[in-house]
Amino acid sequence: MQYLKIPKERIPVLIGEKGSVKRQIEKNTCTKIGIQDTSVSVESTNGNSMTELVASNIVLAIGRGFNPDIAVALMNEDYTLEVLHLSDYANTPKSFERIKSRVIGVGGKARKNIEDISRASISVYGKTIAILGPFDDVATAKQAVVMLIEGARHATVYRYLERTKAAEKEAPWSGKYPSNLKP
Repeated sequence: MQYLKIPKERIPVLIGEKGSVKRQIEKNTCTKIGIQDTSVSVESTNGNSMTELVASNIVLAIGRGFNPDIAVALMNEDYTLEVLHLSDYANTPKSFERIKSRVIGVGGKARKNIEDISRASISVYGKTIAILGPFDDVATAKQAVVMLIEGARHATVYRYLERTKAAEKEAPWSGKYPSNLKP
């Protein structure tokens, strides 16, 4: 059994209208989801710990601000969820806001550009930045977000993303970054 804590305001999103989201996750992953205040338990009904892990990741994604329609993509074994804790990069409320603002950008433009180029979804919620998508796309988006957090210019980050995606189209992944793609 897995136990998770998610923000109280995300519990209604997890439950869905008349319990529809919770029921759908339980049905698709063969799990039972229990909710007590902000604690969520996930237990496999078929003894398969992988389905328990998948359901837990979906619940975590919803708790980190993703729409349930996006979070259920984690049922695909090629998808992953990466959560960056801003406390690893900042220690004051002002620095948290600065980082979140850099990642979101004016009118959400920076986040949308990273999502469009990397093909990963990004949620900036509370003191976390969560990235969901195919493994390689999440790794690329994570690097872009970390570059922004560490102070890189937005144009530099976009160029990195475009070069990375162009290189992926040209050659299959070899496990090494070409020298021209290092951030």
